[in-house]
This record gives sequence, C-alpha cells and structure tokens, in this order.
Amino acid sequence: MADLSRNKPLDVALGTIGVSKDECPALPDSVVSDPEAGRLDPRRWFSHPDRRFEIEIGTGKGHFIVHQAKDAPETNYLGIEWEGEIYAYCADRCRRRQLHNVRMLHANAADFLRWRTPDAIVSVVHLYYSDPWPKTKHHKNRVIQDRFLREVHRVLAPGGELRVVTDHDELWAWDLEHFSRVIAPSNPALFEVLPFTPPTWVGEGEVVGTNYERKMCDGKPPHAAVLRKLPS
Repeated sequence: MADLSRNKPLDVALGTIGVSKDECPALPDSVVSDPEAGRLDPRRWFSHPDRRFEIEIGTGKGHFIVHQAKDAPETNYLGIEWEGEIYAYCADRCRRRQLHNVRMLHANAADFLRWRTPDAIVSVVHLYYSDPWPKTKHHKNRVIQDRFLREVHRVLAPGGELRVVTDHDELWAWDLEHFSRVIAPSNPALFEVLPFTPPTWVGEGEVVGTNYERKMCDGKPPHAAVLRKLPS
C-alpha cells in the first residue's frame, strides 16, 4: 500500500515537529480486507496526549497554526500539508518558535482521516482557503466530498466542529451542495450549521488570519461556516 506519511529526511532537522515514518508507517496490505488495520492514534505523537486535539488541513506557510497554537497552548494541533516544500517551511517555522503543542504531517489529509484516524478523537477540523480546483475534471481533488464529510463526522468527538472558510464563490457553492446532504432535513442529519466566529487573535476584518487571506482576498468577504457534529 502507499505510504501516506510521505515524510522526507528533512524531518530529522525538524526535530519533534515533523511526524516521522516510524510514527506513521506505510499502510499495511491488510487494509484491503480490514479498513481499520491502519488506524493509529495521532494524539500519541504529542508529549501530552490527553489534551484537546485539533487538525488543520492545508496549513500553507503556517500563519494560522502558529498563532492558534500560541493562543491555546493546552491544545494539541496536527497540521497536515501535502505540498512538500510548504510542509517543510511550516514545520520549521513551528520548530523555531518552539511550539511543543504542534506536529506536522506530510500527507493527503482525506486519506489520513479515512485510513488512519480513530473514531471520535478530534475536537476541531480546520479547513481554510483550500485549493478550489476550478476545472471540472479536477473537482474530484476538492477536499469537501461526500465521503470526506462522513469521515469527519466519524473522527470528531461529540460536539466537535468542522470549520470551513473560502473566498472562492464556485467552491462555496460546491461546499454548500455537499453540506446540504449531511444537515437537516437530510436523514440522518450528521451536522448542524453554526455561524463562524473568528479566533480572538486575528486582526480587524480578518476571519482566520492566514497568509492567503492577508495577501489574496483584497477585502472581499469570505464565505465561512461551522458544522457541528450531531449525536449519531
């Protein structure tokens, strides 16, 4: 099976920030017949595994995860970034700031949730300004998919949240279409939709304070929502 960790030797230089291949080895072949065979508990990658646990999908250069981790030092944050150079940049940024409550994983986040993450362990999944993949033939690469939403519901703890922000109108229409299939009046409804409240540390007029938001949004109000897990 494919190696979902996709970590490179640079992890040695990144110390305890980059998740190593020993911590996240290749998936076993047995997942073909047993989908849970590759599950592992990412909370054990932290020195305090009993703390609240959140995931950011697509960290970019790390502005959000760096500031959020500093603002909430009693919460553990796993940042997942697919682009190798960006992953390394963000991990090194966290290392230089000595953020002991952050780990970085070089992986496909949807695959990590599906194959690796146990049930009901994540308090929040953050998804901010993900790639819109505007061409129709590339829509299959968008993060928000029906399966992804089901997996998020599975891995979220009771009352856990999926927090989504985008400035791309067509992607937002896509997101809303997929959300409609997991919120009331769908049956069963997996989530309820709540207003998005920005973190306390962001600047005036910002939503999540990412590098992308500061450089690319040009004052355009982004779309944002919180999907909170409903009891099964």
